[in-house]
Amino acid sequence: MRLHLAALVVDDYDPAIRFFVDALGFELVENTPSLTNDGRPKRWVVVRPPGAETGILLARADGARQQAVVGDQFAGRVGFFLQVDDFDAAYERMVAAGVEFATEPRTEDYGRVAVFLDIAGNRWDLLGPA
Repeated sequence: MRLHLAALVVDDYDPAIRFFVDALGFELVENTPSLTNDGRPKRWVVVRPPGAETGILLARADGARQQAVVGDQFAGRVGFFLQVDDFDAAYERMVAAGVEFATEPRTEDYGRVAVFLDIAGNRWDLLGPA
């Protein structure tokens, strides 16, 4: 058993793809036209870190209820944890790409950490070794 995908509700596909691929360095695994349950067009868009098995399904908000959670899927808490081998290189690359960090990098017992915001405003931990 394994976790294959986690869904992340976003405003629109293309800006989200650019953020995850260009700013974070993820791979675009799938970008396929699809249909909603009631026949409207949508896309099946999956991104994931290079070498990872688990991906993120970028799901465009459909309706007011879903639009209301864009950027707040985890009620203001960190909801994703992106672990990297070289924290400083990843942090510098992300800052150069315009990723917004909510905290400065710090060292904890478990390693280096800084909180950043994704394109929608959800909070993520960038984690690296101590």
